Amino acid sequence: MSKTFDELVSKVSAFEMKKVSVAVAQDSAVLEAVRAAKDRKIADAILVGDKDKIEAVARETQVDISDFEIMDVKDDIEASLAAVKLIHDGVADMYMKGLISTKDFLKSVLNKEVGLRTGNALSHVCVFDVKGIDHLLFLTDVAFIPYPTLEDKVNIINNTLEITKACGIENPKVAPLAAVEVVNPKMPVTVEAAELTQMNKDGKITGCIVDGPLSLDLAIDAEAAKHKGATDRAIQGDADILLFPDIHAGNLVYKAMVHTADVVNGNLLTGTKAPVILTSRSDTFEVKVNSLALGAVVAEYMKNNR
Repeated sequence: MSKTFDELVSKVSAFEMKKVSVAVAQDSAVLEAVRAAKDRKIADAILVGDKDKIEAVARETQVDISDFEIMDVKDDIEASLAAVKLIHDGVADMYMKGLISTKDFLKSVLNKEVGLRTGNALSHVCVFDVKGIDHLLFLTDVAFIPYPTLEDKVNIINNTLEITKACGIENPKVAPLAAVEVVNPKMPVTVEAAELTQMNKDGKITGCIVDGPLSLDLAIDAEAAKHKGATDRAIQGDADILLFPDIHAGNLVYKAMVHTADVVNGNLLTGTKAPVILTSRSDTFEVKVNSLALGAVVAEYMKNNR
């Protein structure tokens, strides 16, 4: 079981290097990330996009791309379809967004002919290694589904379970978060959290332990759980998956952690046939490299378990 991001990255050395297909690769930050990923033996890359622009950006940023395969596709939409088709055809193992709008990138992911749709709803998961917490935290959904319904939350949990299992966590603890840890009919989020917990007890959500509603302190702080007398809860400060009630709560916590805490993290879009690296332009170089490492670990798990 990986308890730190370094342990997670070390898994990559145990299997053949994965290959990432980059859609519209003429992006300096992406080129720097895939260069570092290859140098660290995390992943190789196929750069899809306008070859002249890719080479110009590489020269400007002094990134050596001489050992990368480049597919010259001038049009951005066509480039994204060509890039995702590489995964569809088994040439590449994971898919990464370059200098293309998120909307157009997602259209390629969902393309009926060459895309990566599985029939499941898509969601986003962020894996955090936080100083002071002795295990990885999986935050979801902080970037994709604005107001998840109960059904969406079941899908989000199931999508995230594939990521936790790839990281070696076989029976993760899922905390549906709310402002309070008791059911209040005037707070629908707490009602849905209790419903998810019951679904888990009834065998409708399997492969994990669900305990909600939970406040954030009870989910991640054992001392807080003791102080509040929550010693009868299935989760007492040891949650693995933090399930947020909506995108606002998730995004605020994500950004607060990134900008104020000592953390290492990587992000993936889930619910797809292959790992999809969908990072923000504001994400650091290291987040992009970490996301590639996470994607490689998940790709290996998918290869062996699907």
